[in-house]
Order: sequence, then structure tokens, then C-alpha cells
Amino acid sequence: MEFRVLAVGDVVGAPGLRFLQQKLRGIRLLYGADFCVVNGENANVVGITPQQADAIFDAGADVITLGNHTWNRREIGPYLDECGYILRPANFLPSLPGRGWGVFETKAGPVAVVNLIGRCSMDFGPDNPFHVIDKILCDIGDIPVLIDFHAEATSEKLAMGYYLDGKISALWGTHTHVPTADEQVLPNGTGYQTDLGMTGPAISVLGVKAEQSIALFRGELKSRYEPASGPCRLCGAVFTIDSKTRRCAGVERVMVD
Repeated sequence: MEFRVLAVGDVVGAPGLRFLQQKLRGIRLLYGADFCVVNGENANVVGITPQQADAIFDAGADVITLGNHTWNRREIGPYLDECGYILRPANFLPSLPGRGWGVFETKAGPVAVVNLIGRCSMDFGPDNPFHVIDKILCDIGDIPVLIDFHAEATSEKLAMGYYLDGKISALWGTHTHVPTADEQVLPNGTGYQTDLGMTGPAISVLGVKAEQSIALFRGELKSRYEPASGPCRLCGAVFTIDSKTRRCAGVERVMVD
């Protein structure tokens, strides 16, 4: 049996969240998606609140993944412990709230979702994701595995894709907010895209007001990031998985205005 997984890129601010609420169920229907994973770490522009996580679930997400802004809103900590359907990177310290992977039921049986974070150009020191994922895969066992690799460097994401090719069903990257044109099935059957892109204001710099980013790069005083106004776009990908072989049969990029 084949099942289809819709992976949605980083939701940015209130505009991105509203657009997700308006579009996600229709997109799931359009693509025949059986399961949906949404990266929500920027729902508050930086970070996510419990109320925003609830809104993402209400919009139609089955699982929420996070990233380097997980802890920007400290009130998310207890929520991560209480809710089994939101994941923070598994290579954060084990003592931190929440979990980095989980097993979830689909029409095709159990599926594991893992959230990892990269180490290149990040401003803190998570554990090595290449070492952490080896142990996780041993613990998960013989079921399809989907990974959101939240990382800055395209080389780190692609290296992880080839490292896990044939061991997992699909890996997609998040964090850089710009969709890459390399959706593919790797040689040993793992679906892959370096970065899904984002869900948020289309006329912006990574979802925020362009003038704020320009000021930052000009060396001017920083101000609190604000989401841009104007039309929004949802970016992601659909991975078609054979539940018997656990291999990916195809990847389709998604971009909805």
C-alpha cells in the first residue's frame, strides 16, 4: 500500500499561520495526503506558543516539528512534555523538555517521525546528528521513517540524505525558508529535498519585513522582527511511500499562493 506524506515548510508569524489555516486541509485533499508534518518553529516569528501549536493542529497537521527557535517562548516547555505530537530536535540535550521522535498511526500502519538539527552555522552546540540518528533508528525498528532535518548548510543536509539513503523513507530540510529545486528519490530509495521553503509572506526576507533585514546587514540597530504584510505562500513537498518496502516512489514539490 502506498501512502502520501505532505511536509510543510516553516510557518512564519501570524500571516503564515492564518494562511496555513485557510489552505492546509484543501491541499491535503488536492494531493491525497494521508499524513501531514508541519514545521512550526517560527509561528511566533521566532519560537512558538502552545496556542499557536494548537492552531497548527486544528489547521490539519498530524505532527509539528521545531528547530533552533524551540526555546524562544519558554511557555512551550510544559506543552512539549504533555503533547506527543509535537517534536523538538532529538539531538538537543535529553534533559530538555519534550521528545525528538515519535511513532504515529496512519492508514498504512505505524510511521516514525524524527526531528534533527544541524550544527553548521548554528549558535549553540547540539549533539552530532549523524551519531544520534544511528541510535534512534535502532530504537525505532522496521517501520517507515520520516526526518525533518532543520539545518543551515545545504551540504550538511545533503550529506545526511546520502548517509541515510536506503535506511529511511524520506528526509526533507527546513530552516532556510527558501525552497530548493532538488526534490528527488536518492539511489537507494529515500525521498529527499534540501529545503521545503516556508509558509508565510511571499514579499519578504524569510518572512519578515525586508527593511528589517536590510538594516541588519547594513550594521544598523536591530529591532524586533515583524512579519511582512501582503500575499502569502505555502511551500512543501509530497512524498509517496510504499509501506511494504518503505521506499519512496516519488517526490512532488508543493507551492501554493
